[in-house]
Amino acid sequence: MARVVSVFLPTLPTDRIRRADPSLNPDTPLVVIARSGSKRWVAAADPAAHKLGLRVGMPAAKAQALVQGLAMIDADPAADLATLERLTLWALSQYSPVVAMDPPDGIVMDTEGADHLQGGEDLMLSGLVNRFRGRGLSARAAIADSWGAAHALARSMDRETVIIPRGETAKAVNRLPLSSLRLPAEIVGSLRTLGFATVGDLAATPRAPLTLRFGSEVGRRLNQIFGRLAEPIDPIRPADLVEVQKSFAEPIGAAETIEKYVSRLVRQLCLELEKRGLGVRRADLIVHRVDNKIQSLRAGTAKPVRDVAWLTKLFRDRIEKIEPGFGIEKLSLAAIIAEPLVEMQSASSLIEERITDVTPLIDVLGNRGGQRIFRVAPVASDVPERSVQRIAPTADEVGTTWPLHWPRPSRLLPHPETIEVIALLPDHPPVSFTWRGKRRRVKRADGPERIFGEWWQRSSEWVAVRDYFVVEDDAGERFWIFRSGDGVDADTGSRKWFLHGVFA
Repeated sequence: MARVVSVFLPTLPTDRIRRADPSLNPDTPLVVIARSGSKRWVAAADPAAHKLGLRVGMPAAKAQALVQGLAMIDADPAADLATLERLTLWALSQYSPVVAMDPPDGIVMDTEGADHLQGGEDLMLSGLVNRFRGRGLSARAAIADSWGAAHALARSMDRETVIIPRGETAKAVNRLPLSSLRLPAEIVGSLRTLGFATVGDLAATPRAPLTLRFGSEVGRRLNQIFGRLAEPIDPIRPADLVEVQKSFAEPIGAAETIEKYVSRLVRQLCLELEKRGLGVRRADLIVHRVDNKIQSLRAGTAKPVRDVAWLTKLFRDRIEKIEPGFGIEKLSLAAIIAEPLVEMQSASSLIEERITDVTPLIDVLGNRGGQRIFRVAPVASDVPERSVQRIAPTADEVGTTWPLHWPRPSRLLPHPETIEVIALLPDHPPVSFTWRGKRRRVKRADGPERIFGEWWQRSSEWVAVRDYFVVEDDAGERFWIFRSGDGVDADTGSRKWFLHGVFA
């Protein structure tokens, strides 16, 4: 069963304008004005304009009279569409092999089999919305079993993310308004006149009278929102995409047959990449079935490669996830991300150098769950939580070394946790402390190590200090704890104690 994500960009025109012109005051309400002949109306409004009562469709003269100092920009649908296309191509490279534009204000993608690379559907949606926000774009996202349901939920709910469990689409869409069915406005108006208010009301009505009066569109949209009628997503493709395809006169379905043709496509793709001096970093296999459904597999590599045997293995390991149904009529393989690849000749030497390449292991693990693979690297900072960062497993060295003058715990907690401590101020280590409900008696201690705040990061850290101690309890476990402040001056910290790390 497919899982479809619909991304709704409710203020795309105004967000695009603000991104293009940072000089616009963020507190100034902004509207986009469309025109037809002498008629001018509000085509889009940012949140500040919405709070002041401005709405889409309102005459431009009325909006200008209601809000003093209103910023009014002429609509540019072509620029909005170009922005949406760029965002769709970005989503294609990051989230799923099957991504398409859903104009004028959305993106749709089939994430079946791809969400695990982002840590699951919940993390995938929240990360997606946060990344759009980081680009200055408001977004809402919903995932359901059908395009129609995801599209409706993303535009009808107030929450930023909505996840409908598998098989519960019907229950989720029954109470949605008729406008969520993607029907023409005149049909929606006529249905409301007849007394229909929700999708559930319309679904409970016999189809024949509706078809006789409104045509087949109402029934088609109902079938699509409930997932009874397939709505294939035609994936977007960059202009310079390296892609190879194979169509079949007779549909195929056997696993060994699929594997054979996937191997041939990998070989063809590598030949095309070689002509351009490129190596693949991310490849997508798109499976077109005879029942008009699309499946996809994505394989990523830690560095650019053109190794036919290795790429074939990455796909072969996941071929069993393909459900051929009544048969596959077409296979396509595309290098979604390709980078320059220069063949390096190994230097001749009398001494055989043994170099261990761990990138194949990274590739295997990464295709099972890409966000779990990373390296830990030091950052030039005295504050412990700022002194470490996650980098790509094959990234270059950052040029900073770990501090060795004081011992550091093997496990640093994500956030310091409050502990209850019995200790003499200002410089004595704790006699005992209670962490997560368990009281521990301190047998040995070393410290304090004073760490000062970084005033250039935050002005509140101008006089802030922490005093760290390495303590060992009577069971032999070692912990890294600190007191906020110097124990004398209240301006330096709250004098509360925290546990920040655990030693192996």
